[in-house]
Amino acid sequence: MNDERIQKLLQSALPPIGEAQPRRDLWPDMRRRLESGAAHEIRFGPIDWAIAAALAAALLIFPNLIPELLYHL
Repeated sequence: MNDERIQKLLQSALPPIGEAQPRRDLWPDMRRRLESGAAHEIRFGPIDWAIAAALAAALLIFPNLIPELLYHL
């Protein structure tokens, strides 16, 4: 394949976006959220708890990983 053919294939697979604009102004919602204090909340979902549990179990089973983990932080 030559470069021109690859370019044509990419252009046909990814049509031009054009003038993409949001349907509405997003800043008032963002400002309201920042002022309400919701941005300072930390939420943990089930996947976050599962990852934390797996990490804790790995550190209990393999305590030699603790220095390596701290080194990479």
